[in-house]
Amino acid sequence: MAMRIGTEMPKLEGATMWFGSTQAHAEAEAKGHPTLVHFWSVSCGVCKDNLPRIAAWRDELNEQGLRIIAVHMPRYEADTDVEAVRSAIATFNITEPCAVDNEHKLREAFQNDQGYVPAYYLFDAEGKLRSFAAGERGVDLLKAALDRVLESTKQAAVS
Repeated sequence: MAMRIGTEMPKLEGATMWFGSTQAHAEAEAKGHPTLVHFWSVSCGVCKDNLPRIAAWRDELNEQGLRIIAVHMPRYEADTDVEAVRSAIATFNITEPCAVDNEHKLREAFQNDQGYVPAYYLFDAEGKLRSFAAGERGVDLLKAALDRVLESTKQAAVS
């Protein structure tokens, strides 16, 4: 069963490793901010194609409060190679906190039952799921929801 809109962001428990952060730091950074959690895999060509766009959002929308958390979710045994993940993180400029989900605990927490990669979960500043998108067109589908969440966060800050 897929995570429903309005569901609270799950804890980031169960990662086998973190790059660029810790679970506690990633959760603290997300608290009170719109947050995009994106699942990707080193064996996923579509993921690699979309990572530059995610990096651009991370850099361009940080001032508006957007926080991004990456989750590397292996699809095959070869994807569990931590050195390959480390190399991909460097190659694709993943500077946001990146969890390695070799035991699929985060996949379960986010109810990603189909094991979609790429998969994008957008949470508002209150930590409620506002949009989910997956696959090749996922980032395109997500952009309008991202704009709405950032606009509502800006409006809430003004009032």
